[in-house]
This record gives sequence, C-alpha cells and structure tokens, in this order.
Amino acid sequence: VQLQASGGGPVQAGGSLRLSCAASEEISSMNYMGWYRQYPGKQRDLVAAIQDDGATNYDDSVKGRFTISRDNARNTMTLQMNSLKPEDTAVYYCNARRFTIPYQNYWGQGTLVTVSS
Repeated sequence: VQLQASGGGPVQAGGSLRLSCAASEEISSMNYMGWYRQYPGKQRDLVAAIQDDGATNYDDSVKGRFTISRDNARNTMTLQMNSLKPEDTAVYYCNARRFTIPYQNYWGQGTLVTVSS
C-alpha cells in the first residue's frame, strides 16, 4: 500500500490547513490510521488517530483544534487543522496499519506544515 500525503504549506497563526492522505488501495481493512508529526531532531509523535470503527483519539495539544476523518469509499484520510499555532510547525506523516499476521504498517512521505506568528 502506498500512502500519499498532501496539503501542507505555509500558513499564519490562527489559520487552517487540511491535510489529505490518499491510499493506493482500499483502506476499509485498515484497522488503524493516524497522523504523526516530527520536529527536527525529534522522534515522530502521534497527532491524531482513527480506528476502523470510527473511534478517534488526539494528542492533548491539538484537541479541539484538529479533526481526523477517513473516507473508506475514497480511500482517503484527512486532518483538518484549525487555529494553527507556530508550535504546530512540523513535518506531518500519515500512517495506516492492519492488525494481521504478519502485521502491516505503512507510512506516507511527509508534508511540511509551517505556521508563522
């Protein structure tokens, strides 16, 4: 499975961006999908995740500002980011997993989000 992330770019603080992750094949069987971000020199951290039953979870720093969703019919996952802050500046990666044997774990390429104050 190939994941293609898009939608990053420069934005001013308080603005919005919508990230998209397009999959090369059906995502309905993906048990877990998520967005992660990585600051320079740091590890990749979870921003938001959505399970196959629609359950979501968010990092505390983005609760109330970001919304994750998935569209199985279009094989896409999105991250709506509102009220952006300079500290949201990072490279964002999409991730998809099937809890099968063997375990399947896929990453998209990163998309850079730059929030200026």
